[in-house]
Amino acid sequence: MPSASAGSSLMFDAFWRAAAYCFRPRVMLLSILPLVVMLVALGGWSYFFWSGAVATMQHWVETIGWLRTVFSWFGSSGTEGFAAGIAPFVVLILITPVAAVVALLVIALLMTPALVNMVTEQRFPLLEKKKGMGLVTSVLWALSTSAVAVVAFVVTMPLWLIPPLVLIVPPVIWGWLTYRVMSVDALADHASKAERDTLLQRHRWPLLLMGIISGYIGIAPSVVWASGMVFTIGFVVLIPIAVWIYAITFAFSSLWFIHFCLAALQQLRIANGDPGAQLPVTEPALRGKTDGVRVPDSGDAM
Repeated sequence: MPSASAGSSLMFDAFWRAAAYCFRPRVMLLSILPLVVMLVALGGWSYFFWSGAVATMQHWVETIGWLRTVFSWFGSSGTEGFAAGIAPFVVLILITPVAAVVALLVIALLMTPALVNMVTEQRFPLLEKKKGMGLVTSVLWALSTSAVAVVAFVVTMPLWLIPPLVLIVPPVIWGWLTYRVMSVDALADHASKAERDTLLQRHRWPLLLMGIISGYIGIAPSVVWASGMVFTIGFVVLIPIAVWIYAITFAFSSLWFIHFCLAALQQLRIANGDPGAQLPVTEPALRGKTDGVRVPDSGDAM
């Protein structure tokens, strides 16, 4: 069983590799993809529904009693004039977060598989894919794990009223959720079920720590998002920036887990004498030098 120092070494190695990969053109393009999806979603929705939504919002502002009273405080032009001016802005405020959520779903569905393929091509081209988890099983795993995390969030909410614990309990829960989902996604194509279970058990503490750190890193886009909602005059700019920051931080976290998990899987197979993964190809220069390496058979002594 690997030592704690070995796990730490693997974690730091994966960290700097993930950070370096974030500057690659392919990763940068993947991080821009959610913005494109967001803009397309906004544009398509606006083309078909903008006029009707603005008219409906203006009607609400003019006819709902408490809204009419509130808006009448803002100037002498009257509620009708103010409603005509404010309605488009309110509609934009309401629809932009919806488009942003759609963009974030694209991150989860498209970015991780692309990053796994990229890391595999660069570092682990000879690592056998044992297909230990299919797409449906992976989705069910993510949903069930998320449900457990939601229950944990709800149950521990009273602890959030204690100042020190609010900075500890939610990040730990989020870290657990992150490591359980991202680790499984990283290993889905390459590891068998037995290998996946072994790695999650053996490296649970480094993976949990990685999840917690990723959770704290993920606070950054949330701060920008909240700023966009508070300072509404700049939210049209701040919300897309928050989506991009979330995409790049998601890419970093995903790459961190991918590098860690695939390297750990490679080490596990080498230690077990697995004929499908005894060749640790981590640099392009090593490729082509593996021909002629004898594959141990079951009768060889370990």
